[in-house]
Amino acid sequence: MERISDTMQRLVCADGKEITLIGTAHVSQDSVDEVARTIDEIGPDRICVELDEGRYRSRTEVQGWENLNIKTILKENKGFLMLANMALSSYQKKLGTQMGVSPGDEIMRAANLATERNIPLSLCDREIQVTFKRAWRLSNLWNKLKLISSLLTAVFSKEEISNEELERLKETNVLQSMLDDMAKELPTVKRVLIDERDQYLASKIYSSPGTRVVAVVGAGHAPGLVAHIEKLDRNEISDDVTSISSVPASSKAGHIISWTIVIALLGIIALGFIRSGWDQGLEMFLYWFGLNASLTGLAAILSLAHPVTIILSMLAAPVTALSPTLGVGMVAGILEASMRKPRVKDFEHVSDDIMTFKGWFSNRIIHALLIFMTTSIFASIGTFIAFPLLISRLGGAA
Repeated sequence: MERISDTMQRLVCADGKEITLIGTAHVSQDSVDEVARTIDEIGPDRICVELDEGRYRSRTEVQGWENLNIKTILKENKGFLMLANMALSSYQKKLGTQMGVSPGDEIMRAANLATERNIPLSLCDREIQVTFKRAWRLSNLWNKLKLISSLLTAVFSKEEISNEELERLKETNVLQSMLDDMAKELPTVKRVLIDERDQYLASKIYSSPGTRVVAVVGAGHAPGLVAHIEKLDRNEISDDVTSISSVPASSKAGHIISWTIVIALLGIIALGFIRSGWDQGLEMFLYWFGLNASLTGLAAILSLAHPVTIILSMLAAPVTALSPTLGVGMVAGILEASMRKPRVKDFEHVSDDIMTFKGWFSNRIIHALLIFMTTSIFASIGTFIAFPLLISRLGGAA
């Protein structure tokens, strides 16, 4: 491996194939210029980019959030995933606006040059939805909440980053320190977003046709890519990425735990009827009903939900608590989206509105997701609070 600069490395494979790897900052004009200059100098017979088919189409075709169906997303239990996706996109847009470029402009510059000069183009990244779904599916609830809170903190932060600081992020030691921190805080997210994609990108770049290849990727992937490509060239690892190209099935343990909670709740209430008679059992049931309903209602009120959403969500909360597949957040979000249907301007301004406190309440798409999130969290708190309180009442009744 030959290090040409802090951001560029050249690997010569055993078969004579040369791969020039450019590690870029996704919101840097310097990166855009460097990509164009390098392609001019090398004259590659293949350009590889850190894009998948879906993201490439989204950059080359006129489409966007207008294709979003908020009710479908909530019905498919993808509310938290969509919030994380929106927050990440908005943060990148925020940085891009500050730097005067759009996120990923350097990647698209490489792709456009390939088209203009009839150079074969390889889209080497894993499908973004597979990546997000894997990260989400493999993370526990606590890490999911930490991920969303981290993204939202970044979105609302008023701190600005200078162009010099941004360029410094492309330095290997700085990046590695940041990745190490991510591994400590969000190990699953780091593994899926960085490590797995390093493996996937390396496999696709290494196996791409051509003898002079220029590969344009985010700087965070460069060290891992070099390591994987060198191992591939020495036949130390396989280029098969099937195992990381699909979304894992839902954990059976999660389903078991969910149903165990439901059965335990019903068992405690049933025991109240058996041990202490109808009056005590009914009192325990109403206590549990009121706890779930009141916390859900409080969440909806604090989120400024529609009155109908508040009332129906409160009534639905105890029922949905007994169904691991039907959450009150989903019900509340769908109700809100039905009572206050998203407007054209809501779709057009999603990326901007999510960056302001006011936007979370004025944009009907984001508002529905906010209500989904708050009612889900408060209802979960209600369920777990119910256990010790009901047990104490059961003990008192005995």
